[in-house]
Amino acid sequence: EQRATLDKLAGEYADELANLGVRVSNLEKKVGNLYWSGDARMRYQNKATGDDSWNGRMRINVKGQVNDSTYVQGRLNATMDFKESEDDSDVQFDQLFANHDFGTAATVRLGRQPVAFGDQGGWLYGDTFGADAAQVTFHAGQKVDLTAGYGRFNTSDYDEGVEDQDAFYARGAADLNVAKLGVDYIKFTGDKEADTAAGYELMGANLTIPVQDFRVFGEYWKNTTYENGNDTAWNAGIGYGKLNLKKPGSFAIDVAYNDVDEGVYFGGTGLQTDALKYLTKHDATNVTFWNAMADVTLQKNVFLHGEYAFDVSADNADMNDKDAWTVSLNYKF
Repeated sequence: EQRATLDKLAGEYADELANLGVRVSNLEKKVGNLYWSGDARMRYQNKATGDDSWNGRMRINVKGQVNDSTYVQGRLNATMDFKESEDDSDVQFDQLFANHDFGTAATVRLGRQPVAFGDQGGWLYGDTFGADAAQVTFHAGQKVDLTAGYGRFNTSDYDEGVEDQDAFYARGAADLNVAKLGVDYIKFTGDKEADTAAGYELMGANLTIPVQDFRVFGEYWKNTTYENGNDTAWNAGIGYGKLNLKKPGSFAIDVAYNDVDEGVYFGGTGLQTDALKYLTKHDATNVTFWNAMADVTLQKNVFLHGEYAFDVSADNADMNDKDAWTVSLNYKF
């Protein structure tokens, strides 16, 4: 009797059951298409060019897998200044791009995407807002990448001008086993103007040599179109250790000497100390400083980050302080 009743109900509701099965199947397929991740930090900054700052940030990443070759990724960035009681949280989409792989030979990205230049923390440019660009990367095996892009860098320490200028950029990276070599090229469009990057043509090369748990690194940049001198930037440093967020107690330390002229820096440094802002906010023609960076894993996915810029010297600028430092507690999820 029960089987007869079930057969009768199944016959009466065949269409509904079929539709429900399709819906469940589609839902199961969609569940694996979205991937969520994020990070948060609480940070204190003691600045060389101005007042100190106490701020927080949370970022939420979402990656949508369109098909086997294509995904779309976005990131919400929420920041808050804890020292300003009347300041509301500022929430923005700082990344939104589509990524398509043409097999293993090439990758194309379109949209607002991360772009960084400079070896230590993206010291030349490494702002969170990256660039609005079209970019293609060619993979020559597993150890050589060639990238070319055209777009607009979204942030600059200059009051105006730089973030409104488009630029072509190209870069190459090669893992030579005994060393990692990189070359970079940036060409800004527009007419040459003082205090902005219009017309700048920048070329750079960097080298990192691992020596057991140590690493030695250095980088050199040249502006081939700057007519007022002060057209180079370079750094050299040494590091030890490797941060592993799954291993409490793991750490990494890097120390570098930096010498940056006004003709090379176009704002948007990835360093969390503000020594380079003497070039954009205080009319310095050259800035030199030592920069130390350290990270240590306190718990799984929780790490402490610190930076210290010391012995800062800025030509032709009134200096408030010769040192700058920052410390932040960071969370990954």
